Amino acid sequence: MAVAITHYKGDMLFETEVGEQRIQSDVTPAMGGKGRAPTPPDFFVVSLGSCVAAFVANYCQQKGIDATDLKVQTYFEKAEKPVSLTGFRIDIELPHADCHDRDAAIRRVAEHCIIHETLAQWKDFEIRLLDRQALADQG
Repeated sequence: MAVAITHYKGDMLFETEVGEQRIQSDVTPAMGGKGRAPTPPDFFVVSLGSCVAAFVANYCQQKGIDATDLKVQTYFEKAEKPVSLTGFRIDIELPHADCHDRDAAIRRVAEHCIIHETLAQWKDFEIRLLDRQALADQG
């Protein structure tokens, strides 16, 4: 199983190792963040938008569609009860392409990005707490 490991660096700053990469994240000012890095919800939205962009760009490349200056804008709102991200809308801009005959295909490709597919099927989610005793027991 693949793993991303997040370390608390102090002062509400975090660093996550994913593969060979290291990514820092901060939290909102309300939680003590200082604007040093994107927040976890920011990364969630970035992940969705960049995944859609990658899938669309790949499709365009395969089909000979001009993806120059491709832009994906991911719009969202933050709900309060329960606290969550909601109201997502993704706009895909292909300013140098004529897509009318491939509009539906491009939309399907966007929906098949791994992040969108994961969200659409999300059922399996487990949270475990491993405190000092539980870690010692795993030994």
